[in-house]
Amino acid sequence: MEERGFDTERRGQGESALGGAAYGMLFVLGVVMGVVGGFTQAAWHAGPVPVAAIGWLLVLFAVCLGAGRMLRSRAGAAVTAAGWLLVSMPFSFPLSQGDLVISGGAAGYVYLYGGMVAVVAAFLLSPASSRGSWLLRGQVPRNPT
Repeated sequence: MEERGFDTERRGQGESALGGAAYGMLFVLGVVMGVVGGFTQAAWHAGPVPVAAIGWLLVLFAVCLGAGRMLRSRAGAAVTAAGWLLVSMPFSFPLSQGDLVISGGAAGYVYLYGGMVAVVAAFLLSPASSRGSWLLRGQVPRNPT
């Protein structure tokens, strides 16, 4: 009987490591999306409409929502959004040399404020983790009492 407990513990550690790796990769994906999106959000306009910024909003929403649904947890969407925010917010601050990645024009406002709306919407539309993640299946939550 103890052998079964050992197998469950070993499997639990492996699944926990896989879950941690998945969340880490989602964070890195958010960072990469923030870097690439920050530099390309003003690349294409159709008249006054910032098409590239709107495209990045759709991609950001889809990736965050997909991460949340794949992991069956709002944490998946939140981790991806945190990576995006970690990069996108500093890109909007001017440097001492006067450089600015995300400007205060229409594309910059659509990208930053629309991106915040997109990640919040993806977070809220992701399932709550009541059933647990498919990566962490078999893990029994510890009773806090």
